[in-house]
Amino acid sequence: MLALVKTQKGKGFLELMDMPEPKPGKGEVLLEIKATGICGTDLHVREDQFPYWPPVILGHEFAGEIVELGPDCKYYKLGDRVVGEPHTKACGQCYLCRTGNPQICMDKRSPGWGIHGSFCKYLVMPEHLLHKIPDNMDFDTAAVLEPTANAVHNVIERAGIVAGDFVVVIGPGPIGLLCGLTAEAAGARHVVMAGAPPDEGMRLEKAKALGFESVVNVAKVDLTEMVMDLTNGVGADLVIDCSGAPRAIAGMPAMARKKGKLQAVGLTGGRNVDFPWNTCSTKSLDISFGMSTSYTSWNRAIALVAKGLLPAGEVISHRMPLTEWETAFEEIAACRALKVILHP
Repeated sequence: MLALVKTQKGKGFLELMDMPEPKPGKGEVLLEIKATGICGTDLHVREDQFPYWPPVILGHEFAGEIVELGPDCKYYKLGDRVVGEPHTKACGQCYLCRTGNPQICMDKRSPGWGIHGSFCKYLVMPEHLLHKIPDNMDFDTAAVLEPTANAVHNVIERAGIVAGDFVVVIGPGPIGLLCGLTAEAAGARHVVMAGAPPDEGMRLEKAKALGFESVVNVAKVDLTEMVMDLTNGVGADLVIDCSGAPRAIAGMPAMARKKGKLQAVGLTGGRNVDFPWNTCSTKSLDISFGMSTSYTSWNRAIALVAKGLLPAGEVISHRMPLTEWETAFEEIAACRALKVILHP
């Protein structure tokens, strides 16, 4: 089968290769991949900025159909349309796994960087990590459920958004837009979507098209002043950073209300942040971080998307065959694409 492989350590070294078709083992199923999304992590692997074990097939956002069952499969059948949590190789024994947090198990090796992923025709997945998708949900939309579950985990489960909250989202990439849509689905009264000059084109225009109440370029508008004006000097209930930009992160406490919340979603790429800790103390702010997805966030994401409350498919900007992966990567890196779906 044709697959996009990171062949060795270092920058670059991505290649379309003919790889053997996998076979499911005990408790595993074989999926035929129908759609798979490119994540920022895939670009980071290309640039040697994220852990990986080459040679490895990239890709961890996917939707597909079960075409073969391994021994002892109990819960799914041939033809089931599914998505899957990328928590393979979690040990199941550590305190994290045993408290329901396999997504941050230290032994976890996920598809796309730790083991072979979804940028190919066939993928083996453990049955216990699968979720069925509704018949009325197309595969392209289902392939965006992984980042959607990430947004749900961060905004609803970690930050604990409350209906009526005033929310600021910094960074209007796919995950930022999904966090904003999740906030709206949870009942936010107002969402500010903030971006920087590189976001001026497609990203901020998409934010406007999605109907967020306020869409701003922070190079043109003082974001903190704007938030204070909109909240009568009180500040935002919840500020979410999806940019990973140290300067943006450092500015979060100033625009939050007293007893407000800060949620860290974006990664800084190893850069340290000069952070106003005292402001957080004097405002009694709650700060939380989230990594990957929980089991419950997948169920919530599927339900919200299926009911039309969270239009996750709207963040898809391009659909391309796997053979055009290089163009897709470059369009994303240049901010000319949001979420690209590849069809193997």
